[in-house]
Amino acid sequence: MPTDLFKNYKPEILIYNPEVDGSYEHKIRNEHLSTKEQLLSKVRKAKADAKGNQTRYRQPIRTENEKS
Repeated sequence: MPTDLFKNYKPEILIYNPEVDGSYEHKIRNEHLSTKEQLLSKVRKAKADAKGNQTRYRQPIRTENEKS
């Protein structure tokens, strides 16, 4: 039965139209992704530099049950 449904089917040939199909949108997306990757790499580098260059002091954890 399923073969009967597509027996006379002929696929329609679509013609690419930049006005309708949005030819520049993929370029904008790629530009945003590359900018995002550059910014993330800057943040990662800054965090790594800050982590390696600072000596951090961690305060003791205070609890409510602790008697002073």
